[in-house]
Amino acid sequence: MPLIVTPGRLARLGEFYYQLKSMQAAGLSLIQALDQLRLAPPSRSLVRPIERLLDGLNHGLSFTEALKSLGRWLPSFDLALLAAGEQSGRLDSVCGLLAQYYQNRAALARQVISSLIYPAVIVHAAILLGPFPQFFLTGDLVTYARQTLGTLLPLYGVVLLGVMACQSRRGAFWRSALERLLHLVPVLGRARRSLALARLTVALDALLEAGVSAVEAWPLAAAASGSPVLGRDVAGWKTRLLGGDAPGDLLPRARSFPSFFSNLYRTGEISGTLDDALKRLRVYYEDDAQRKMKALAFWVPFAIYIVILIVLAMTVLGFWVGHYNAILDTEY
Repeated sequence: MPLIVTPGRLARLGEFYYQLKSMQAAGLSLIQALDQLRLAPPSRSLVRPIERLLDGLNHGLSFTEALKSLGRWLPSFDLALLAAGEQSGRLDSVCGLLAQYYQNRAALARQVISSLIYPAVIVHAAILLGPFPQFFLTGDLVTYARQTLGTLLPLYGVVLLGVMACQSRRGAFWRSALERLLHLVPVLGRARRSLALARLTVALDALLEAGVSAVEAWPLAAAASGSPVLGRDVAGWKTRLLGGDAPGDLLPRARSFPSFFSNLYRTGEISGTLDDALKRLRVYYEDDAQRKMKALAFWVPFAIYIVILIVLAMTVLGFWVGHYNAILDTEY
């Protein structure tokens, strides 16, 4: 995986999965489908990974084993679903699900970025134009550069570190600390939690349908969720699950799972409609995450506008007050 995941990469992954699903649905074998994608890939950056996949398959590896041999090319979420799809013979359906998942993520990422472009322009204008009146009067370029670049460069650094911290693959301690920190951020924390629950539900549904036992499926699904908090809670269930307890009995005691999730899962478990309950949970938490991220994309630029207006007004007012005070001091 790259250091920073862009909307373009998300869209290319979505197209890769969509074409792989379409070719398998048309009757091509997995090797034939990958060979066609190698010749006409959605992106040239996919050629090398596809060639390595084909090489692994031709040497007798399973699709899951060939994917794991590529290292961190795909996240654990994809690997868990693809392994379940291969095991259950529903690889084309899993590829279709992943295609939709990445297309939705790419569209949301583009929306967030486009909504932040104008505020970013305003921030740059405020930083560059704030000290300009003083530079216009004094002609001191060094001071002007220090005032503008001294603000912009640290700002670039903070933004870059924030993006890398959210997207890079760190250790469990780092990811857990970051998750706890972001959970305190209004809207964003709940959006990330809903997204993690949706990912867990999708992986769990695919694993259970593939015939994986609940004892094995739950830890794999928790790892696929990308949430260290969920993973840590589920990891503590192993002894109880091996002892015969059902996951529905353990969910209410786990603080990281909302009561809505626990109640619906347990109802499906008792009534024998767990697959339907998991699909409903996936739709609910996917929609919840989408709504919150869209709300965040709207309110963040608005908050930036307000801060910029306040800072700009204080800067301009401070400059002219200082300017007139200097004039008055000179006269008297």
